[in-house]
Amino acid sequence: MTALALFSGGCDSLIAMKLLTLQGIKVKAVHFNIGFGGNKDKSEYLRNAAEQVGAELVLIDIRKQFFDNVLFTPKYGYGKYFNPCIDCHANMFAQAFLRLDELGASFVISGEVLGQRPKSQRKEALDQVRKLVRGFGSDERFAHLLAQDKVDSSKPQYLDELLLRPMCAKLLEPSFPEKMGWVDREKLLDISGRGRTRQLEMVKKWGFQYYENPGGGCLLTDLSVANKIKDLSAHRTMVLEDVALVKVGRYMVLPDGARCVIARNDEENKKLSAPNPKMSHITLLDSKGPLGLVESSASDGDRILAARLTLAYAKHSGAKERVQVGESILEVEPLDKQKAQEFLFFKA
Repeated sequence: MTALALFSGGCDSLIAMKLLTLQGIKVKAVHFNIGFGGNKDKSEYLRNAAEQVGAELVLIDIRKQFFDNVLFTPKYGYGKYFNPCIDCHANMFAQAFLRLDELGASFVISGEVLGQRPKSQRKEALDQVRKLVRGFGSDERFAHLLAQDKVDSSKPQYLDELLLRPMCAKLLEPSFPEKMGWVDREKLLDISGRGRTRQLEMVKKWGFQYYENPGGGCLLTDLSVANKIKDLSAHRTMVLEDVALVKVGRYMVLPDGARCVIARNDEENKKLSAPNPKMSHITLLDSKGPLGLVESSASDGDRILAARLTLAYAKHSGAKERVQVGESILEVEPLDKQKAQEFLFFKA
């Protein structure tokens, strides 16, 4: 018997997986990349964390699917920032169910704790996730997982019945894996609320070296990122490649309305160097400094200003220098750095 676990990297999902591996169930820890999980590569940490509970890590990129189908059209809206938590969780469950056969698994688990998070783990929110997942079950891609009539008891009637939350299972209706005896319900937990005492006791008991505390990992709950998404999506239709613009760099609004982003270090230079169909690269030809981006539709005035702004953050001579903006090469003087601050979307 194999289960797929939605794996964020936190201790709740680790404990949930441990509860199953202790029952002899093979667990594959599925980490979905939605594009907003943070700016640092966590793959090594995730692999070490999964291994310590006897699970195999599986990394799956769903950035385009999440951007196209969830980010801007959540049925249950957003949290405090730009975080569509309920729809995001339901979408991850659906993406996991789509891969059950491919990964040789029979059901899906998560580390959710009833009442731990105000937006996504209230009883009402769990019911909303269940409703969305049940709706996904009408898609013909899931038909083979479900009973085609009420006589067939070997399969569940609804897709959400294949979802198990080991951390709070005893506070919820039994899932199909529990009813079928695939999982011993008595060895699952009844944790609720925001307290961490029981989880930390288990972390100590099992000697976990790798674990993260819950919350804070999604950039959609970051005020700066959320406000930049709101600004850019109100300004024009965003494309997937725009995600980099709202996650890193100095985000600026220019006088004629163009958006401009300027890297702050080498790492951001690399992240902003990827092609973007809506943006033109700004490259310094005579100085060492940041990479910039300005909208390809920008006015001539905004393009010149964007070049001067990028040069402002470089090690420049102070005189006119060559700056390439898209296919054009301009000779411009650097803008005074103090003056440049006026165009920042977020001012210090």
